[in-house]
Amino acid sequence: MVTRINKSSSIKVSLNYNEQKVKQDVAELIAAENYFKDAQLLNFREKLFMLEHQAKLNERVKANSVHISLSFDPEEKLTKEKLQGIAKSYMDQIGFGNQPYLVYQHDDAGHPHMHIVTTNITVEGKRIDMNNIGRTLSEKARKSIDKEFKLISPESKKLIRQLQQKETIQNESRLNPVSLRKVQYSESQTKAAIQNVVDYVMNQYKYTSLGEYNAVLKLYNVMADPGQKGSLMHEKKGLVYRVLDEAGNKIGTPIKASQFYNKPTLKNLEVKFKQNEVLRERFGLRIKNQIDLAIFRKNTLENLSNSLRSEGISVIARHSNDGSIYGMTFIDHQNKCVFNGSDLGRQYSAKAIQERCTINPEVVKQQRQLLSQKFNEPIKNNIDFKRDISLSEKDDGIFDKHQRFELLEKLLSREAKQENMPDELQEEQRLKRTKKKRLHL
Repeated sequence: MVTRINKSSSIKVSLNYNEQKVKQDVAELIAAENYFKDAQLLNFREKLFMLEHQAKLNERVKANSVHISLSFDPEEKLTKEKLQGIAKSYMDQIGFGNQPYLVYQHDDAGHPHMHIVTTNITVEGKRIDMNNIGRTLSEKARKSIDKEFKLISPESKKLIRQLQQKETIQNESRLNPVSLRKVQYSESQTKAAIQNVVDYVMNQYKYTSLGEYNAVLKLYNVMADPGQKGSLMHEKKGLVYRVLDEAGNKIGTPIKASQFYNKPTLKNLEVKFKQNEVLRERFGLRIKNQIDLAIFRKNTLENLSNSLRSEGISVIARHSNDGSIYGMTFIDHQNKCVFNGSDLGRQYSAKAIQERCTINPEVVKQQRQLLSQKFNEPIKNNIDFKRDISLSEKDDGIFDKHQRFELLEKLLSREAKQENMPDELQEEQRLKRTKKKRLHL
C-alpha cells in the first residue's frame, strides 16, 4: 500500500473532486464514518455540512481540509468490505478514528485506490497536529496494515524488481513501482490515466529536453505536445498532453498541462531540465560501456537494441521521412535517466553507431582470430616481404588494413626477428640467455 496525505483550505474542493468521479461512474462512496446516516442515504449538502460545520469550530486554522489517498498494487484483488476495513484501520492508527470522514473507491487508473475526505478539527475545536504525520504515524500504519490484510508491500515489490534487473525486460512498465500500464484511449478515463503516467515519469526520470521527456512518455502511449512551430500555442510556450495509438498517432482530445494537479507545464519542466543536467551526469558512463560491449559482441543495430534491452536500456531511433535514422535516444530504466546519443560523445551519435554497426562481420571475426593467435599459436614466418610491401603501395583494395596489421604483427614477432638475424648474433643471444638463467639459479 502507498499512502499520500494532502492538506488544503477548502473541504468543498476535495469533496467535489470525488463527487465528480462518482457522477462519471469511475468512483463510489463506500463508507461515511461518524455521520448520522448511512453513506447511501447522504446527499451532497449533508456530506459537506458535517465536515464544514466541524471545521468552523476552530476558524483560526486555515488548512482544515484533509484529503488522503491509499493506493494498492495492480495485482491486488480487493473487495469493498476489505477496503472499508483498511480505511477504518488506517484512520484509527493515524488519530482520525473519531473524525467524520468519507471513503471513495476509485476505478479510474491502472491500480486500485481509494480517497478519504475529512477535517483535522475535532468536535472540541482542537487541531489535530499533522506535522511529520507521514513519517511517524502514517508509515507505521501502512506497514501494520500491509501485514494485517496480507497486502503486497512496496518493500516486497522492490525486492522483486532487484531480482528481475538481470532478466530480459520485455515491457518497460515492469520497472515502475506502481506498474503503470500503457494508456488506452477507450479503456479508462483519459485524464486520470495520463496523470498516472505523467506523475511518475516527470518526477522519477532525469531528462534535459522535451524530446527526452517525450521519449519516456511514448513508451506508455502518451505525448507532451507543444504545438507546431509558428502556432500560437508554441509561441506562448503552451503544452497539451495527448494519447497515442500503437502506431504513434495522436488520438482523442488534448488536455492542457495546467489542468493536471501536479502542473506538468513547459515552464515547470524547464526547471527540471536544468536540474537534471547535473543529476544525470554520473550515469552516462554505464550507458556508454553497455553500448561499446553490445557493439563488440553483436554488431548489427537490431542486436544492439536487444542486447541493451536485456540490460534495462531502451533504444529509441528517430527516423526522417525517407526512413533513415538521424538520431538516437537511450533510456536507462535502472538509473532512470535519458541521454541523446550525441550527448554521450561523437562515437555514440546515430551516424557513428550506424557506422560502427555496419563493419563487415568477417573482418571482426578475423581480428578476433588474430588476437587469439597472438597469445595461443606460433605465427608462421613464410613472409614474402617484397611482395607484401609492393601490394601495400600499389593496391589498397587488395592489401587492406587487416592484412597490414597482420604483417606488422609478423614483423615484430620474436620468430621473425630471429629468422632475419645472422647466425653469429643468434648464438651470442642464446649464450646471454643461458648465462642469465644460471645467475637466477
